[in-house]
Amino acid sequence: MKILLLEDDTALASILVDYLEDEYEVEQTYSMKKALSLSENEKFDLYIFDINVPDGDGISLLKELREFNDNTPAIFITAFHDTKYLKSAFESGANDFIKKPFDLEELGQRISNIKRQFGLDSKIIIEDGIVFDVQTHTMQTPAKKYAMTHKESDFLHYLYKNRERVVSSDELLQNIWEFEEMPSDDAVRTVVKNLRKYLGKEHIINVRGEGYKFE
Repeated sequence: MKILLLEDDTALASILVDYLEDEYEVEQTYSMKKALSLSENEKFDLYIFDINVPDGDGISLLKELREFNDNTPAIFITAFHDTKYLKSAFESGANDFIKKPFDLEELGQRISNIKRQFGLDSKIIIEDGIVFDVQTHTMQTPAKKYAMTHKESDFLHYLYKNRERVVSSDELLQNIWEFEEMPSDDAVRTVVKNLRKYLGKEHIINVRGEGYKFE
């Protein structure tokens, strides 16, 4: 799992990176502009943003990312205790909020909760007998173990993480394929067809005129 950490307190940032790198891959920056650039050029599984940084604030950053259909789960960390910041954080699209000072174990538990909620563990149980391994890009079914392409694996993982809503073809193209690739909608339909061979048709639903939904 890959985390983008935006934290301008150098001492705290160092502590958090040391703690998180025991289990995760971490990119850390002190700058909102740098965080935006990193999010545009790399794929992350979780954002951990401080609210107040020298060149902006994490809330504005997340709001901008959400406007571009970036639904990566986000945890805010902040020294502010005013509830107006809590409200603004969740209105911007935050998934959790932790106030300084905090125990590292508490942050670890909040990350674990996000992982469960968004299917970020390496192995995802689709249903009894069907296990999707994100790391090895394989699908184990009662009948057979399938080796998936990276695109099929990324596609299924994206749908699963966003299973509470319908995901459009445009959003899938923007988030699964690199800009220079940018294929047509036919590529989306081909991946869906292949995934249904592994899973059956009942898990990936075509919502006419809107996109696809995982069930």
